[in-house]
Amino acid sequence: MTKGQSLLLGLAVFGLGALGYALFQANGFEGFSAGIAASALLMVLVVGWTATYLLRALSGNMTYMQQRRTYREAYDAATTEALQRKFDALSPEDQLRLLRDTGQLSPEADEPDSAPASGETTTAETLHGEA
Repeated sequence: MTKGQSLLLGLAVFGLGALGYALFQANGFEGFSAGIAASALLMVLVVGWTATYLLRALSGNMTYMQQRRTYREAYDAATTEALQRKFDALSPEDQLRLLRDTGQLSPEADEPDSAPASGETTTAETLHGEA
């Protein structure tokens, strides 16, 4: 919300109070009674509005929070896809080296001269989900 919008909102609330005062006077309230009734009604509206804001803020259902959540999910999906494409474009040896360097595989896993024991999955099976 910009400063100008904040000022307009304040003027609108002020105008709503004046409108309430005029309506209460038109319906038979006199002098201070119309002012008190209009102020009370305006105060109930502002407190209710503030309560809904606090409820949304505490529950995390604010527009900004939801936009961030949606953006983050889309960003994670896009980066995951891009990284997967780059990983798939690597040679199997480079994939193994990268997995070892990042700690996803132990350094001694799948050495060229060692065969997997019975029941163990190979790195290629792990990489391609064939376990």
